[in-house]
Amino acid sequence: MPRTSTDLVRHALSGPVMGTRWSALFYAETELDRAPVRASLQSAVAGVDAEMSVWKPGSDLMRLNRASVGAWVEVPAGLANVLDLGLAIGRASGGAFDIGMGDAARAWGFGPDKASAAAIRAARAATRLPAHEVLEIDHAAGRARKHAPLTLDLNGIAKGYGVDRLAGTLRGFGIAAGLVGIDGELRALGLHPDGRPWAVAVEAPDPARRAPHAVLTLEDAAVATSGDYRHGITVGDGRLSHTMDPATGAPLGASPASVTVVARGCAEADAWATALMVLGPGTGGELAARHGLDALFLMREGAGVRAHPVGTLFRGMAAAG
Repeated sequence: MPRTSTDLVRHALSGPVMGTRWSALFYAETELDRAPVRASLQSAVAGVDAEMSVWKPGSDLMRLNRASVGAWVEVPAGLANVLDLGLAIGRASGGAFDIGMGDAARAWGFGPDKASAAAIRAARAATRLPAHEVLEIDHAAGRARKHAPLTLDLNGIAKGYGVDRLAGTLRGFGIAAGLVGIDGELRALGLHPDGRPWAVAVEAPDPARRAPHAVLTLEDAAVATSGDYRHGITVGDGRLSHTMDPATGAPLGASPASVTVVARGCAEADAWATALMVLGPGTGGELAARHGLDALFLMREGAGVRAHPVGTLFRGMAAAG
């Protein structure tokens, strides 16, 4: 007799990673042993952290950062793939997304060190080439090298990749219906067992509270949001986003309140959300449309926000709301 959706029950797991928590909500058989599933999910995201963290001196990313210009460094396949995707989106965005902003992010205090005026001056004065012009990846040999001084930072893509690893882990257990996430970056597997898509809230850009701006539905897709309202620094009477502007070596001074992107994979959505924050709704909206991305720019206007949707998904949502 074929198995039906009523044979599946809801399971919820979570754990620590990257200074926040991962979560997995999924449907599987009642008799599922959740212990190995949870262990595999934790191992998957812990592996991403061990490869890509700027907070762990022994991470594979930090080994690459410490290497001399021109020296080949062995890198695991996961890190190589994320670097490759980061470089591709860097090229496609005209450098608005740049994984080579690690020195600037660290100088401004978005890393393991406190902000340093001397480091900020150095980061802003640096003559820098975008990472996609100076980082070479040899996938066949599992190695990478820098052709110019470069400090890599994957904070704009690593969490999204971690979400993709969570999704892949669930699929490895034969689980086809689920929603996984890290710190608000989410990926949906299939549909609910009853055929409904997964409902996901787009958060209102309000630092004082957590409330939905709107709700979208996902099926086999991922969503990521970059914004200025959760992580930032206060300078004088103003607040600066944690998103770095590659053109200035400093945090964005004026930007959307948030940008939400829906894509097939969460690493892709994560990186594009950062790029579109840098570009804004004009240039960024045109670029998103050319690449077939669904994006939602939320811009502050007076005491409220104005939505600038790109793509059919967000246009339909905005019209309904």
